[in-house]
Amino acid sequence: MYSKAVASLIVLACCAPGAAWSQSALMKQAQGLFKPIPASAPSLPGNDSTPAKLALGKMLYFEPRLSESHIISCNSCHMVGMGGVDLQETSLGHRWQHGGRNAPTVYNAVFDVAQFWDGRAKDLEQQAGGPLVNPVEMGTTETHVVEQLKGIPGYATAFAKAYPGASDPITLDNVRKAIAVFEATLITPHAPFDRYLGGDDKALDAVQKEGLALFISKGCAACHNGVNIGGGMYAPFGVVERPGAEILPPGDKGRFTVTKTVSDEYVFRVPSLRNITLTAPYFHTGKVWDLRQAIAIMGSSQLGATLTDDEVGKIQTFLGALTGEQPVVTLPILPPSVATTPRPKP
Repeated sequence: MYSKAVASLIVLACCAPGAAWSQSALMKQAQGLFKPIPASAPSLPGNDSTPAKLALGKMLYFEPRLSESHIISCNSCHMVGMGGVDLQETSLGHRWQHGGRNAPTVYNAVFDVAQFWDGRAKDLEQQAGGPLVNPVEMGTTETHVVEQLKGIPGYATAFAKAYPGASDPITLDNVRKAIAVFEATLITPHAPFDRYLGGDDKALDAVQKEGLALFISKGCAACHNGVNIGGGMYAPFGVVERPGAEILPPGDKGRFTVTKTVSDEYVFRVPSLRNITLTAPYFHTGKVWDLRQAIAIMGSSQLGATLTDDEVGKIQTFLGALTGEQPVVTLPILPPSVATTPRPKP
């Protein structure tokens, strides 16, 4: 959990706000707090990646027939090519329903401590099955997922290749595993900040370095650290000052809905700041579209700091250095439906 003491320790370990940094000290401090995105996808415990499983996972990620309406796929809310999000306050789901929270980016999600804003899914595999059966999202059932895929002849071959030796390879567990393997490849390495962490002092310009120094000294790095510059812990929204009800609705108590622990009221998984300039709107409500406003809100709500316009601008410039190489994905050719394939239910 986040604590103001952690933020204070970071400030003391670095320098007072506004103090001069030596370039070597700044890089050393950054290298201790953050880690670069690796160049290749990490392996998933108990879920080995093979070319056949990866190919199947990509097909399923883009497969709209996994939804009851045959309109919505994983990519509908987590668009490859658009920062891994849908650029909506809350996503549009089954029968034009809106979800309760903003869709987090799928990019680099494999490095997060858990999935969803409240952490109710421990990993990508568990997360992949949630939207399928959520009546507000894809609106199907566990039984119908299997029935649907078995009703599309081409998937029999794809599942057999992905899970050789299985007597009945088309199962919901195997669907989740394959999608997770594909999602784990959606990483964005080689951002300017990653190159800087690797020792390239010229990867960041002077203003970006000033923004980095402020990001550390003001205490932002107390929560936004590690590989994903966030995503590694939970924190209450409104440590010092709660934002207004539009940004922090009183009815959404965050992680409390999972743990039923009073101290988890209004606690959420700290979001990753990777590719943050691509993933507006911000916060679990999606109510803030301006990154500058989001930075100012975090300063006052989490740190009790009133950031100046100059400080906000410099931190924003630094955050721009967190945009990495975007995944290039060739759209899969999905197997055709046949006369006996279960039909959509709009």
